Amino acid sequence: MAHKLKNRLGNDAVLLGDHADLPAFMFKNIVKLPNPATDTYTHEMLKICLDNDIEALYLLTNDELNILLISEQLFKEYNINIIDGRNEL
Repeated sequence: MAHKLKNRLGNDAVLLGDHADLPAFMFKNIVKLPNPATDTYTHEMLKICLDNDIEALYLLTNDELNILLISEQLFKEYNINIIDGRNEL
């Protein structure tokens, strides 16, 4: 789904990420994300966004979306938009 969304957005600056356990070689072009089940998920995601100059998060799972929407105001303070990526497909 992420590759489909990236193609639809048509932006080479789109950075893909995943929290799944993937082989190391796959993380060459994909950012390793924290597991949404961790207590520090929101803060780790904010750090990743700030470190990578991310302006928008397109979330593709309910877990990610539900957790980060609770902290949407925090992300907006850093000019980072949280977007339900499933609506973009």
